[in-house]
Amino acid sequence: MTQAPPVVVTRPAAQAELWAEQLRSQGLTALALPLIEIAPVLAPSDLRACWQRLPDYAALVFVSGNAVDHFFNGQAPAWPANVRCLAPGPGTGQRLRECGVPGSCIDEPAPDAPQFDSESLWQVIGERSWSGRRVLVVRGRGQGEQASSGRDWLMHKLEQAQARVEAIAVYERRAPQWSAAQLQAMDRACADGSLWLLSSSQALAHLPPGLDLSRARALATHPRIAQAARKAGFLQVFESRPTLPEVIASIKLVVHD
Repeated sequence: MTQAPPVVVTRPAAQAELWAEQLRSQGLTALALPLIEIAPVLAPSDLRACWQRLPDYAALVFVSGNAVDHFFNGQAPAWPANVRCLAPGPGTGQRLRECGVPGSCIDEPAPDAPQFDSESLWQVIGERSWSGRRVLVVRGRGQGEQASSGRDWLMHKLEQAQARVEAIAVYERRAPQWSAAQLQAMDRACADGSLWLLSSSQALAHLPPGLDLSRARALATHPRIAQAARKAGFLQVFESRPTLPEVIASIKLVVHD
């Protein structure tokens, strides 16, 4: 029986290895090739000052699990009961719970929401009164981001609702420094039928120059990511909801097709 081609996991290194292990446990061949590196950008003193102002906010929006990790920075102080935490999906919500935020303080899309993103979060919180209330968006920064990202869309919606919106970048997304072996693996993955698992549009901006995607296949975990993959030149682009079980099921459908 011919072995199915590998799945290329492009998340940041630690997450990529974890997902690759999960895929291997399901009988899939998986290769971690991160297209994004995550690094802190906020000085500890600035982070402490932000924590001191925490009770002044009605809500904090955490755009991702990385935003949670770098905002809490390994600590789990008591969370103010009157401050809401807004999460675009269950992964971010789970990281908040692991950092000590009570579930009663967290707003997130339902587990069966069509997508986990800013639009789905707005369906949960959009009918509330935001007029005059301070909201802090905890996010990352990186080159090549699209101005029309879901984060900016949500900030605009909150501003339209008369919220006083602020933003703070606690981490940076940048291209990793790849080894020669990793670059060769990327070249092979473009030609051998490998399936690139894409969970970030910005990851596509970090693809090495000159990479031939004309025969490459990708599985994207959001329609915006799928659109960016097609624009980048992937020959075939499939879509899946971002939960691990559904990603695995989608991969199996594609690689065994």
